[in-house]
Amino acid sequence: MENKIIHFGAKEAFDHLENRKAVLLDIRIEYLHEFKQFAVPCSIHIPFEKLSEMIDELPKNLFFICADSSGINSQKAAKMLLDHGFETVGNLSGGMVDWERASLPTGINLTETLTGACMCQLKKKRKL
Repeated sequence: MENKIIHFGAKEAFDHLENRKAVLLDIRIEYLHEFKQFAVPCSIHIPFEKLSEMIDELPKNLFFICADSSGINSQKAAKMLLDHGFETVGNLSGGMVDWERASLPTGINLTETLTGACMCQLKKKRKL
């Protein structure tokens, strides 16, 4: 069987996650994850920059759908999983941006307020 990446739209990914056919691998940076989570039954958070260190701890018998903020690094993460022996891996095309656009559930931690003019500039708000 050929190893492959399956690209999911937000609603299709949500159906797989809700029916426990997949585990969400959230690779967003820490402060984005702390502020807002994908509200799904089963997810694991490993920031993209730590994934190569921790990839061997992920069970190969699970089907992971990789997710980030916009779908760029999640594709790289999915490829990384394939390169480490996972047979089939999912990628959430559009990431959290499309997830929210599709009005899918999120968990928001209001104590972790973010500020910034656009998504690329989001930073944790400093307490005065």
